[in-house]
Amino acid sequence: MSEIFTGIPKIKYEGPKSRNPFAFKYYDAEKIILGKPMREHLPFAMAWWHNMCATGIDMFGKGTADKSFGVEKDTMEHARKKVDAAFEFMDKLGVEYFCFHDVDLIPEADSISETNKRLDEISDYIKVKMEQYGKKVLWGTANLFGNPRYMNGAGSSNSADVFCFAAAQIKKALDITVKLGGRGYVFWGGREGYETLLNTDMKFELENIAALMHLAVDYGRSIGFDGDFYIEPKPKEPMKHQYDYDTATAIGFLKQYGLDRDFKINVEANHATLAGHTFRHELRVAAINGMLGSIDANQGDLLLGWDTDEFPFDIYETTMCMYEVLMAGGFKNGGLNFDAKNRRPSYTYEDMFHAFILGMDAYALGLIKAAAIIEDGRIDSFINERYASYESGIGAKIRAGEATLEELSEYAEKLGKPALPSSGRQEYLESIVNSVLFS
Repeated sequence: MSEIFTGIPKIKYEGPKSRNPFAFKYYDAEKIILGKPMREHLPFAMAWWHNMCATGIDMFGKGTADKSFGVEKDTMEHARKKVDAAFEFMDKLGVEYFCFHDVDLIPEADSISETNKRLDEISDYIKVKMEQYGKKVLWGTANLFGNPRYMNGAGSSNSADVFCFAAAQIKKALDITVKLGGRGYVFWGGREGYETLLNTDMKFELENIAALMHLAVDYGRSIGFDGDFYIEPKPKEPMKHQYDYDTATAIGFLKQYGLDRDFKINVEANHATLAGHTFRHELRVAAINGMLGSIDANQGDLLLGWDTDEFPFDIYETTMCMYEVLMAGGFKNGGLNFDAKNRRPSYTYEDMFHAFILGMDAYALGLIKAAAIIEDGRIDSFINERYASYESGIGAKIRAGEATLEELSEYAEKLGKPALPSSGRQEYLESIVNSVLFS
């Protein structure tokens, strides 16, 4: 098989002083951080849709990047060539995992039976490549938003026929995920929402979305899928209001409809900012609810009000992300999927590699600095001291659930006037973070 990415070597670690554009400056796969190799802390994944498919097309112009890989597009020959390119790409970067939608892998046919035959064919080919290169599936999913039939969503569609078609796609995507040994299955409700309540029965739609997810769980478990199901929150775009608005909303939905035992949250950095939250906030909400599952590693542009899916380069953000992941005990089945795309003017094969080197180095440095913050101990110690009044006396009774409202009222009357709470020392703590980041 001929090389596709000619002239690009396997990417190796050379250290922070390296000026080699095709070398890692911070990602040293075997470097031990808090007792584990960096590669175990950072299970990186390639997003098939962006890396193998996206050409930089936008609503104002045609694509700039050639992802034909030398063959006619939208053919099964092209599908196989994308597989060849994907595994060569991952091999040269040392990326262990990939993620996919069903129709990323093959051109969708006019009938679902023919589409399924194509998926069987390409997944056979992918499985051979996985064994050859030692690669794994982080998670799979079905594209239930791109085709015009999903204009009103999939589970939320007003058409029972469309609901059934979505179920058929989910079934096959689960089949392929299990066939390829995937560790997760994602629901991103790209069009599970509404434009106006004038034509929407919200309760009806939420119940149907939950029903579709229950059907997916039942089927997945019946065929041996023992990984995690995920919801990936996003507040808007393409719909005006999407039902999985943010992590807290998604968790409330899962608990409301009895899905919380099987589902966790796949947090995307760019979606967090669209919801008006920090990335770290979304991770913390997932973690304290025991639902931090996986991460779509990208970043947005705060000057733009849409999903820009940029490769991450903000070390403060990657540090705070990895701090949350480390404090939550690390990933179980999830990882760091680069749901990110090159900027439209960055259209060459070399740019694809530069983008992954950037993202992998950004998270590696974030991991190093997050571990340093934890080992430094001053921030965690300060937080513990800040809540020390709950460790004894009336505070301990409150935490233990042993105090009554009458007792608390009597305590307050005897106290007279409480002193101000201890200082939050925000500026001091921020200076600690800076000293760790830039020491």
